[in-house]
Amino acid sequence: MGISWQQLLIVLLIIILIFGTKKLKNIGSDLGGAVKGFKKAMSDEENPEKKSLEDKGQTFEGSAEKVDTTKQGEK
Repeated sequence: MGISWQQLLIVLLIIILIFGTKKLKNIGSDLGGAVKGFKKAMSDEENPEKKSLEDKGQTFEGSAEKVDTTKQGEK
């Protein structure tokens, strides 16, 4: 009782006839942008220190080097 590839092809053709290829392309790009934004928000939430440094205009790697050099001077 599964769906065969022929049935999927017919459904796809009907969807293209109803919406058109341009509208489907716009929907796909909007969906891709939403997923990209979601992934960025999740990675920012996991690394709040990195986000705060980026807000100040510093890079995460550059600040790590600065922290490492100050720690070496304290030893």
